[in-house]
Amino acid sequence: MISALLSLHLISGPLPVVVMALGAAALVALLVTRRWRRWLPVAGVVGLAGLGLGYLLCWLLGDVLDLFDVDLSFTTRTWFAVLVAGMALGIARSFRAGPRSKVLGAVVVVVAVLVGSVGINADLGEFPTVKDAVGLGGYRPLVLPARGASEPIDTWTSPAHMPQNGRVGTVTIPATSSHFAARPAIVYLPPAALVARPAKLPVLVMLSGQPGAPSDLFTSGALASALDSYAHSHDGLAPIVVVPDQLGQETANPMCVDGALGNSATYVTRDVAAWVHAHLTALSGPADRGIGGFSQGGTCSIQLGAAHPSLYGSIVDISGQVAPKRGTVQQTIDAGFAGSRSAYEAALPAAILARSAPYTNSFALFAVGSGDQRYGPGLRQVAAEASAAGMTTHLYVSPGTAHDWHTVRYSLAKMIPAISEHWGLISHG
Repeated sequence: MISALLSLHLISGPLPVVVMALGAAALVALLVTRRWRRWLPVAGVVGLAGLGLGYLLCWLLGDVLDLFDVDLSFTTRTWFAVLVAGMALGIARSFRAGPRSKVLGAVVVVVAVLVGSVGINADLGEFPTVKDAVGLGGYRPLVLPARGASEPIDTWTSPAHMPQNGRVGTVTIPATSSHFAARPAIVYLPPAALVARPAKLPVLVMLSGQPGAPSDLFTSGALASALDSYAHSHDGLAPIVVVPDQLGQETANPMCVDGALGNSATYVTRDVAAWVHAHLTALSGPADRGIGGFSQGGTCSIQLGAAHPSLYGSIVDISGQVAPKRGTVQQTIDAGFAGSRSAYEAALPAAILARSAPYTNSFALFAVGSGDQRYGPGLRQVAAEASAAGMTTHLYVSPGTAHDWHTVRYSLAKMIPAISEHWGLISHG
């Protein structure tokens, strides 16, 4: 019973409909009273004031203070305003005489929070299920298959009784060279990697956004679903995906450089690469290695991918930025680059691309939501600069989405097949 409740979908399906119905019922119960002539004008004023306060808080926190580092959509602002208005109405009702009014007011407050939260989540697409929303969607440690004989992709054929889906779990990647305080990584092994004689596969390193964790790309981004979908139609073949922790903590942002905030760049490019070589049955050349990510992770992917073409021949940048960012430009320079503007400017994707051009064998995929007004222009600019530097590029635009997880899921559904085909992961049987 509990497992079924935790598995209910929050973005679509019956649960959001039930929550919205509860909201409508709570509103009706709130307004229906024997003294409605006196109460309705009060409720109207309180409701309108609550809506105004909600929009005002969104403007103050999102636009003036820029606490979220993204532009809040009108839909998210409206749902938050509804949440505040509902709470205000519930509190106002609880001040009326009688225990019934006090209980009803408390119920309305709870329902308002549920309705607003479900509406905001539907707009952002961050928590697909109840389990994810309450933080119970973690992964268990991954048992890696024993390394043995393997087959090249060109000659490998899928055996009988091969697993239908890939396997996802956590691994610990030691920070031997970087001494970076990384959290456990998440690894996806496709069906073709889970058999007695596996295919030798390419590896895609993916990085989460910030704030975030490696698991976000799987829980919110549906990365495993995109990989399994490709594997189902290609005899179990799909890339191996490793999602290390380039942040160190949920809200930290070392900006994928080495510095006072941690040696994040060395961790990804040396420690993670060494672990992959030592533990996975994988191809090792740059033509069969890629790096990608979402938001801050997308910025990291173009920084590190462009700076290390001998390590990563492919790049997957979803909604990345034109520059590492940790507050204002000066705050970024002070925190991550020891106050050196020249060091900061050298770490910009544009500078790295210009410094390392021309690229002769680099393949770069970019994606952005059509409604991402803040980061969309910069992403397009970086994609153009990558193309001008010699990379083979393609830009995907997610229709009707912004800087959110809907964009990530749309993008991965397009980019996983594209990069898999680029790597020659096609059926041979």
